[in-house]
Amino acid sequence: MRVRPSRVRRLRIRKAMGNVALAGAVLVVGTGYLALQKDVMLVVDGRPEAVRTMSANVGELLSTQGIVLHARDLVVPGPATQLADGMTVVVDIDAIGARLTPVTSTGVGVWVMEGGDSPFAKLTAEPSENWFSASQPAGSSGTVNARVVVKGKDHDVLTNAATVKELLSAMGIDPDGPDRVLPSSRTPLHPGITVRFTDVDFRTRQMRVPIPHTTYTVYSQKLAPGQVKIIREGVDGVMLETFRMKLVDGDVVSRRLLSRHVIQEAVPTRRVIGHRNQSTGTQVGQASWYDAPGSGLTAAHPSLPFGTVVTVTNLANGKSVRVVINDRGPFGGRVIDLSPEAFSALASLGAGVCEVRLTW
Repeated sequence: MRVRPSRVRRLRIRKAMGNVALAGAVLVVGTGYLALQKDVMLVVDGRPEAVRTMSANVGELLSTQGIVLHARDLVVPGPATQLADGMTVVVDIDAIGARLTPVTSTGVGVWVMEGGDSPFAKLTAEPSENWFSASQPAGSSGTVNARVVVKGKDHDVLTNAATVKELLSAMGIDPDGPDRVLPSSRTPLHPGITVRFTDVDFRTRQMRVPIPHTTYTVYSQKLAPGQVKIIREGVDGVMLETFRMKLVDGDVVSRRLLSRHVIQEAVPTRRVIGHRNQSTGTQVGQASWYDAPGSGLTAAHPSLPFGTVVTVTNLANGKSVRVVINDRGPFGGRVIDLSPEAFSALASLGAGVCEVRLTW
């Protein structure tokens, strides 16, 4: 025969079941509360403090801590950044233009600020476990201090970037092909690392170079000895030279000549000087050598008639050679081009050019 519990016993059972349900609800709420809590490191003017909060972002955290920001205050990461367990939040009151100056931020959580060598920044970069007992760890701060050398200028910075590439990107630096980055962009950052960025660029530049004009002198018995008559004034020419230059951090370190092009030929001065002897001529300027047609003591001259015999004298050593004009040239400032045999009588072929006097 089934015995029904007494009324008092039924009340006790209901009360016990209610207590169990209440305890379960409290446990669920408590578990959710703990899940929403975050242990955050808050550093205000260099003073670290462990904060347990349910704030969703940095701005809410500062508001709950009674911190009101002004225009010159610095907050890293920014107020809109979502909080995560173990995060470090740095606040420097009236920092702009003082100890720390922000460099830049990508807007996606990677930030960099100038002043990584200051005691304040170094403290921020330390693991947060150093600021608390081992029984209350708050996780790593995720920030490192680094030295970045950009175009020869040192920057001591504080950053939460994970790699060299992220750090440079946050500083607005995007290396291209010839640029040099040491260590490589994939290198993970560690406290005290030195990153060097060298800007390497290649450019093509054109330069207008003057071509000095020469002077043709003819001696004549029609003028009094020593009298000078200018037939035509000389005009300098212009040559366009194209160079390929290598620049390192904005400074030219090397250049290579690509081409030369005469855009305006030099016009020589022509003059007549009175002389008692028969008519002769002289000219002073640079001589070079070239692959002359045929062989022998021959030369190219811009205007002397073919067959003219010219004495060429090296003004540096006094050596002379007689050549026959059988070709036209040079054009671009020199007064005569000699065959290799003729030039070697005045100087070594390796010299390339020499100052000479022509007489005929």
